[in-house]
Amino acid sequence: MLTRRDLMMGSAAFAASAGAGFLATSHKALARDVIAEPIAHGVKSVAFDLAERPTALPCFGGKTLPLWTFESGPTFPIIRMKLGERLDTVFKNHLPREGEVASIHWHGLRIPNTQDGVPYLTQQPIAPGGEGRYSFVPPDTGSFFFHTHCNSTEHFGRGLIGALIIEGDEITPSDGEYVLLMKDWRLGPGGAFLPFSTDEGAAKGGTPGTIRSVNGATSPVITVPSSANIRIRFYNLDPMRISEIGFEDAQAAIIAIDGNGLPPMTFESWRLGTAMRVDILLRTAPPGESVKLYDYYSKEPVVLAEFKSEGPPKRTDAFEPLPLKVMPFPKLDEANAQIIPFEFSATPTGQAIADIGAGPGIELGPLCLAKRTFWAINKRSWPQDHRDLGPPLAVLKSGQSYIFELDNTTPRSHPIHIHGHTFEVLNSSKRKLPRFRCDTVLLIPNERIQVGVVAGLPGKWMFHCHILEHQEAGMMGYIEVV
Repeated sequence: MLTRRDLMMGSAAFAASAGAGFLATSHKALARDVIAEPIAHGVKSVAFDLAERPTALPCFGGKTLPLWTFESGPTFPIIRMKLGERLDTVFKNHLPREGEVASIHWHGLRIPNTQDGVPYLTQQPIAPGGEGRYSFVPPDTGSFFFHTHCNSTEHFGRGLIGALIIEGDEITPSDGEYVLLMKDWRLGPGGAFLPFSTDEGAAKGGTPGTIRSVNGATSPVITVPSSANIRIRFYNLDPMRISEIGFEDAQAAIIAIDGNGLPPMTFESWRLGTAMRVDILLRTAPPGESVKLYDYYSKEPVVLAEFKSEGPPKRTDAFEPLPLKVMPFPKLDEANAQIIPFEFSATPTGQAIADIGAGPGIELGPLCLAKRTFWAINKRSWPQDHRDLGPPLAVLKSGQSYIFELDNTTPRSHPIHIHGHTFEVLNSSKRKLPRFRCDTVLLIPNERIQVGVVAGLPGKWMFHCHILEHQEAGMMGYIEVV
């Protein structure tokens, strides 16, 4: 029998295949959605100290590296809240480099623009030694995360990332929940950090890491209950990696994309660009056996994690995943929506660097941008001085419906992220995709995707590629909602 693994190993060209990435079919949806409502009140208070902390992760092979993290303890903090609670955050910027400003962006959350955490656009960045604050009530359940939004390639590369989980979406509780945070590290032969960005990488698909990890370990073995339904919140938090994740010989279903619940889809594989998340319900193996999670987007499959079953079986019934509760998002008026085109392209400089295939490392400017621009949206690159932002890419009216036509004219993939909103994926020119909601949509090479957007809260909202070198080298702009 030809397994998924056999298919991937037998196809060396799979990683470049334009049409691969969606192998799922929808389960029968319930007659009506169950709307998520607040399950708690009160305040969740969090204090962060952004600082350098020498750390020896399991994947570092005994080496201690100067990571930059939000707090001491686990490398990636995980904040758990219940729908209805307010998040109050205070952070101090103790990053070690002179002039290393910081702010915190709450990725995927539809919160007031003043709380979005984008330096020079929604707030003044916090200088070293300074203190910043955020306070908001997350309106949606789901799997989100947070990170700084300046010098992002290095900040991600050094570990300045955390997960934010808003609970309250399960109709039937799972038998366990596991958060998997995937991120590569750029280490040289001597065990020190390599340059986090290069011209060649920025002008192509990004500068790759050299060591892969999930939760700071290489192919961790995770003990789980036997024959159980467990929820896996899988995050791609790498600065540039695109992955095609899947199990072999296991029953599983996708139950949420970027934190947004949807009718369960039988899961064989799912493609994720950086910053994308997927929630999976997995029926674990019988006692003493295991299930492996692979990344198939490579010449040979890579084991990301192994789920080893222990203890008596939890379930003997058939695997029938139920949907999650959903949020009451504004309904897209597709028939009357205005179509707005967005072209994602390379600049002449970026194309020349890609053709040459060589060059020194990018020097990051003082205002969060590379000194050279390689990428553009609608022929415009993000200005080098954030104090002169230029006009918005589009002006939307709050509450009105739009269809963004996202046209990738490049031979590279681009995970396109919008702040403060979600996309409703409508169609693709190259793939058969289900209709789902996300905050980051992956454009494969030379693909055109249409997504629905209902304009939300007023403000200037970032709109960019989440391959961080592409973002910093020009593929970034903003949408203004009035």
